[in-house]
Amino acid sequence: MTKGNPYSLMVGFALPIFLSQVFQQLYNTADALIVGRFLGTNALAAVTSSGTLIFLMISFFAGIAMGAGVVISRYFGAGDQDRVSRAIHTVLAFGLVSGLLLTVIGVALTPTFLVWMQTDPEVLPEAVSYFRYYFLGSLALVYYNVCRSIMNALGDSRRPLYYLIFSSVLNVVLDVVFLAVFRWGVWAAAVATVISQAVSVVLCMRQLFRGGNIYTVEWRKIRFHADMLQEIVRNGLPSGVQNSVIAFANVIVQSQINSFGMLAMAGYGTHSKIEGFAFLPITSFNMASTTFISQNLGAKQYDRARQGARFSILAAMVLSELIGVFNYLLAPQLIGVFDQTPGVIEFGVRQLRTLAPFYFLLAFSHAVAAVCRGAGKAFVPMCVMLAVWCGLRITYIVGIMHFVREIGYIYWAYPLTWSISSVIYLIYYLRSDWVHGFDKKEEKASI
Repeated sequence: MTKGNPYSLMVGFALPIFLSQVFQQLYNTADALIVGRFLGTNALAAVTSSGTLIFLMISFFAGIAMGAGVVISRYFGAGDQDRVSRAIHTVLAFGLVSGLLLTVIGVALTPTFLVWMQTDPEVLPEAVSYFRYYFLGSLALVYYNVCRSIMNALGDSRRPLYYLIFSSVLNVVLDVVFLAVFRWGVWAAAVATVISQAVSVVLCMRQLFRGGNIYTVEWRKIRFHADMLQEIVRNGLPSGVQNSVIAFANVIVQSQINSFGMLAMAGYGTHSKIEGFAFLPITSFNMASTTFISQNLGAKQYDRARQGARFSILAAMVLSELIGVFNYLLAPQLIGVFDQTPGVIEFGVRQLRTLAPFYFLLAFSHAVAAVCRGAGKAFVPMCVMLAVWCGLRITYIVGIMHFVREIGYIYWAYPLTWSISSVIYLIYYLRSDWVHGFDKKEEKASI
């Protein structure tokens, strides 16, 4: 991505990512949609009400994978094949250990987490069943993120898309068979997701082990290389912490929502599925931006990196706001696809119409954060997210709920914190020398 028209390259890179994200979103959306249709509101609440728990558990490891992508992109742009290979094999070893660790933690502590989140007692047994089966597939969840980061870092965003399309279709088929035909419980939706995710990992690994590429993987080389692990953690730890604190804040929000009862839980969870699609253009251009900026800064093409940053920020904001307008106008119909219960629709529509007009602020914050990560400045978005999206958001919600038990004030926590973080990011983007982040690190290392 260091040669050619930067705009067409980024669009060409982002489009497969966008499509893959659409199909990725179909994993959870298919579960919620089919569960809601065939098993009822209780089961729908079980699947959707604690989706933040899954994000909390996997977000840290996903952040490390993002850091690995920055390292790989940088050395790939610089033409250092040895370091590219060692970074890839190190992050694969990290993914293996992380996936196994997450399996043990998730399966053992799911009931504790759900009780702590004030999950409705009527929903709790099915929620525990769903999430325990889901976490049994943690290795596949983590490894897919690792494989996708490797391929994206090297400019290959198409093959992960093809693999994800296949596994997403498989997930829908298995959901229908397990729930509509066999009439199994809500746990079967989690099993369908795990099987489908495992298939996508097998396909990714098959490609990575295929010879003739710079990123060819060998079993005997999958181990921790100390220097690469240190660099991956240095770049990925801030992103992992950032993801985790956002997830933690959302868990606090979810626990407050849960206290309003099952209908509010289902409405909030359904909104989260719909908002996930609005987030797709943000994620797509962010991934393209991080890879593009890392490769070009590695090749010391600073003006080109600036061009890519401006374009990715603008594209993410425009696309997300267009989706926000669409969601606002069709809110009742979109919520009703999942559940026709009037109470669920009322809660879901109210939240959707509160947040949708401000999607451009969400896009801006994440887009500048992606630029920072691509420039090796991952510590900056971590601090902003920790202070605003975690600290301020939690303080606001806990404080306001102490005085006013009105769910609408919880919804407004998101636009409020998006606005504040956007102002901070704008100041940093305009006033900092982010394009020379790697150069300064190299100078310090050489002293």
